[in-house]
Amino acid sequence: MLDPLSRLRENIGKVLFGNTEAIDRVCCCLLARGHLLIEDVPGVGKTVLATALARSVDCAFSRIQLTPDMLPSDVLGVSVYDKNTGEFTYKRGPVFANIVLADEINRTPPRTQSALLEAMNEATVSVDGRVLQLDQPFMVIATQNPFDFEGTYLLPENQLDRFLMRISLGYPSPEEEARVLEVRPSVHPLHDLKPVMTRGEVMELQAKVDAVKMDKSLLSYVVQFANATRKHAGLLHGLSPRGSLSLAQASRATALYRGRGYVIPDDIVDNILSVCAHRVVTRSGASTGPDTAERVLRDVLETVPSPA
Repeated sequence: MLDPLSRLRENIGKVLFGNTEAIDRVCCCLLARGHLLIEDVPGVGKTVLATALARSVDCAFSRIQLTPDMLPSDVLGVSVYDKNTGEFTYKRGPVFANIVLADEINRTPPRTQSALLEAMNEATVSVDGRVLQLDQPFMVIATQNPFDFEGTYLLPENQLDRFLMRISLGYPSPEEEARVLEVRPSVHPLHDLKPVMTRGEVMELQAKVDAVKMDKSLLSYVVQFANATRKHAGLLHGLSPRGSLSLAQASRATALYRGRGYVIPDDIVDNILSVCAHRVVTRSGASTGPDTAERVLRDVLETVPSPA
């Protein structure tokens, strides 16, 4: 019998063909109690991946299709006047779920984007003078098109920093694309996807991540890498302490995902691009875009000696 993580990975693989790295990233992000940003061109499977994870876990799921005319109340909820009682009743918005898919997050204005900020950072929603706690586990999976597409709003740095990881799916191989055409002639396989992991199992695994051991030499390695990004000539702003925390937590989740109770250097290195590239700011003289940040981080990585 497969363990919960193997069941989860296998279930998502039923609808997202071939891209095992993306499946691993989204699973590790869930274990680390993080939020995920999937950035790529339309039609490569961003929504399929996010929905597959949500349907594989037996918990509350909501999808928000973000549009230019959407208001913060469309995300958080709104108080409605009840003429029978003469009082206002708060109607909860779609953010009150365990897994929230925010589809095309950069299609909506910054005011609505920021409505998710408190929920993502504190797992709370402030409305009508009250602070409402969100149920655990809580994860936001946002998709966005490349920032140079028409009708998009750049996510500000403080919003980007709330995402533990940012990944890109890329185009499938010819073999995988042919398989998609073969198995999806009419009915999408997502419709038949059943939960393979309970809410309790997710929370139990998240607690185990906190117990994964990380040697002091590895903690020092993360700190040295963060300091090196702050001194690099190609970066205006390097990795923040929150970024260092995120890298360490993602490394612990990766170690558990790979069947270990301790972190090794490869767990850190494998997370650097997905965890750090969207948190650093390149200098104005350099070309923009995630590729530039990733190139700089690779350069920085070569300057920091890895612990034995």
